[in-house]
Amino acid sequence: MELDPSEMGKVVNRLKRAQGQLAGVVRMIEEGRDCEDVVTQLSAVSKALDRAGFAIIASGMKQCLLESDGQDTLDVQKLEKLFLSLA
Repeated sequence: MELDPSEMGKVVNRLKRAQGQLAGVVRMIEEGRDCEDVVTQLSAVSKALDRAGFAIIASGMKQCLLESDGQDTLDVQKLEKLFLSLA
């Protein structure tokens, strides 16, 4: 299944934001910042990555359903495995 580039713009933005947050976490650790602050930011990065993953899977599922034309082309087991990999 190929991803629809028009739907991936938001995902790319989310990933870029997470990338910036992760760089901030590394900087915080290098500066010796408070543990609670570091973990809070790391949690935000983790949630952003999870949301990006779920958005990619949702887009793939939608695309498979739209392109199926009533045929059984949706690989449910494969999508379930992808979904559970984020859990």
